[in-house]
Amino acid sequence: MTRSLTARLAASVADPILRILVTATLISRVGRGIFLAVTVLYFTLIVGLSAGEVAVILAASSAAGVLASFASGWLADRFPVRRLLLAFTALEALGLICYALIGDFGTALAIAIVVGAFGQAANTSRMAILARAFAPEGRVHARAVLRTVTNLAIAVGSGVGAIALAIGTADAYRWLLVIAGISYLLALVRLVRLPASVDEIPAGEPVEPLRTETGSLDAVANRRAARRAAAVHSPWRDPRYLLLTALCAVFGMQFGVGELAVPLWITQQTEASEVLVAAVLILNTVVVICFQVPLSRGTHDFRVAGRAAGIAAWLMAGACVVYALAAGIPAWIAIIAIILAALGHAFAEVLSQASGWGLSFELADPVRMGTYQGLFGAGYSIGAMAAPLVVAGTTESMGFAGWMLLAAVFLASGLGIRAIARRAARTAERVADAPAVAASITG
Repeated sequence: MTRSLTARLAASVADPILRILVTATLISRVGRGIFLAVTVLYFTLIVGLSAGEVAVILAASSAAGVLASFASGWLADRFPVRRLLLAFTALEALGLICYALIGDFGTALAIAIVVGAFGQAANTSRMAILARAFAPEGRVHARAVLRTVTNLAIAVGSGVGAIALAIGTADAYRWLLVIAGISYLLALVRLVRLPASVDEIPAGEPVEPLRTETGSLDAVANRRAARRAAAVHSPWRDPRYLLLTALCAVFGMQFGVGELAVPLWITQQTEASEVLVAAVLILNTVVVICFQVPLSRGTHDFRVAGRAAGIAAWLMAGACVVYALAAGIPAWIAIIAIILAALGHAFAEVLSQASGWGLSFELADPVRMGTYQGLFGAGYSIGAMAAPLVVAGTTESMGFAGWMLLAAVFLASGLGIRAIARRAARTAERVADAPAVAASITG
C-alpha cells in the first residue's frame, strides 16, 4: 500500500514546476504540523494565556488571513509572483520563530496576525502560480497533489510536535516552534528554483491610446481608460464567480463540522468511546491521502465538476443525518454509524474540494487569475471563521434538529455549485458549436 502510494505520488510530480512546489510543501508543512500540534497548549500552559485570549488570537489570525488573501491576489496580478511567494514564506517563517519569544497576550496577538496574514498570502500566491503554470487539465491535479502532500507532511509534523507534549517543558515547546519556522526557511531553497514562466500574465484586450485634439497623448483620459479596462476583469463584477465563492465557502464549513461538531457530539451525546474521535480523524486523513488525486481527475471539465459537487452534497447531507442518529443508541451501533458517517464525510470533502478547485480555475478571468484566486481563498477563510459559530448554533444548541439544518445547508450549497457547473458547461458547448453553426449557415 505504502509503496503503491509512493509510486503514484512520484508519477504525479513529473512536471518540474510541480516537483519544486511539492518538495517545498513537504518541507514547510512538517513545520505547519508541529505548529498545529503545540500552539494552543503553548499559549495556555507555557505563556499562561486564558482560553478567551487564545480564542481572540486565533480569530484575529484568521481575519488577517482573509484580508491578506484579497491583497496578495491583487499583488500577484501586478508583481512577479515568485518574489511574492518567497517574501511571504520568509515572513511567515520569521513569525513562527518569533512565537518562541512571546510572553504576553499583546505580543502573541501581534505575531499571530503576522503569521496568519503572510501564511494566507503565500497560499494565494501558490494558487496564482498553479493557475498560470499549468494547462486546465493539470491545475486541479497539481492542487490535489499538493493537498495530499500537505496532509502527509502535517501528519509527520504532528508526530514531531508530540515530542514537546511528552517532554512538557517550556524549552521543548519553544525549540519546536523555532524548528517549525526553520522548516519554512528551508523550503525557500526549493522555491527559488521556480522558473520565470510562472510570472507571465495574459494580456487583456489592447486599448488604443487616447490623444488630445493637438495629437498628443491624453494622460488623464488614458489613465481613466486603463482603470475601466482593468475593472472589466474584476471578480467583483463577476456575479457567477461571486456566487461560486459564496457557495464553496458555505460548503467549506464541513471542515468545522469535522473538527468541532463531530468530536463534541461523540463525547457528549453518544455512548461511543472518546477514542473514536482520534479514529475518525485518522480515517479522514487516510481517505484524503489515498483518494484526493484520483478523484480530482477531470474536474477541470464543467460537467465532471458538477457531478462531483452533486455527489458531495448528498454524501455530506447523509453524513449529517447519520451523525445525528448515533445519539442515544447502543455503543457498538453508534460506533458503526459514526464510522459510516465519517467515511461519507471524508469523500464529500475530497469531491467538494476537487469540484471547487476546477471551477475556481476555469471560471476565473485569465487576465486576473491572482485576484480571482485571492477572492476564492478569502471565501474559504470566511467560511472557516464562521464554522465555530454555525456549529454552536446548530449541533450544540439544537441537537438532532441542528444536524438536520446542517444537512439541508450542505445539500443546498452543493447542489448550487452543481447548477453553476452545469450552466457553465452549456454555455461553453454553445460557444464551441457557434463556428460550426455559422459555417453551415454560410455554406
